[in-house]
Amino acid sequence: MEVVINSFPVLLMGAGMTILITLLSISIGCVLGLAAGLSRLSKSRILSFFATCYIDFFRGTPLLVQLVIIYFGIPDILKDVQSYLVAALGISPFFKNIPVFAAVLIALSLNSGAYIGEIFRAGVQSINKGQMEAARSLGMTSRQAMRFIILPQAFKRMIPPLGNEFIALLKDTALVSIIGFEELFRRGQLIVGATYEAFAIYLAVAFIYLAMTLTFSRFVDYLERRLRTGD
Repeated sequence: MEVVINSFPVLLMGAGMTILITLLSISIGCVLGLAAGLSRLSKSRILSFFATCYIDFFRGTPLLVQLVIIYFGIPDILKDVQSYLVAALGISPFFKNIPVFAAVLIALSLNSGAYIGEIFRAGVQSINKGQMEAARSLGMTSRQAMRFIILPQAFKRMIPPLGNEFIALLKDTALVSIIGFEELFRRGQLIVGATYEAFAIYLAVAFIYLAMTLTFSRFVDYLERRLRTGD
């Protein structure tokens, strides 16, 4: 028990980094997801095709694989391009590696954006088509109708799945420990490596994750009730 108490400040710092990377990734993922979801609903076949490819790839492959591709694979390609440019044009080398924080943020945001894209698409499609027709009959453009009529209604229905996505991503952040990013689980690993108290430390890590997910889950429930009351 003493080792848990002594390690608690370090674990809390890791928990803070876990929350930070989750919030940033979900925020960027919402922007990507909105673009991907609306692109899938677009009449443009090109937009719909690229959005479908993006969503299918990131939903159909493990997050761990995406993470190592971005952190280890893409730098190899960029270094090859850099070598070619240095040899062909004589420019100075400009690239070394992708910072671990940037790699984690890119991987989690792209993965989250794919799932949120499907949430946005389903949310928009759940709104009766008559809403769009009514808005157009009032003189609104399609973009105005989507922004002021469809999306606000769809957003209320998207809150539960968005909450689930946030909780799932928060737990998935443990995977980024494989490239050395010091979030909660990685901090726990380092403490176990120094103290050999695996059961106590990992149990403490589990309870911190549980506390975070339960807190956010209750917040989503509260938000859902408030918006339902406001209907």
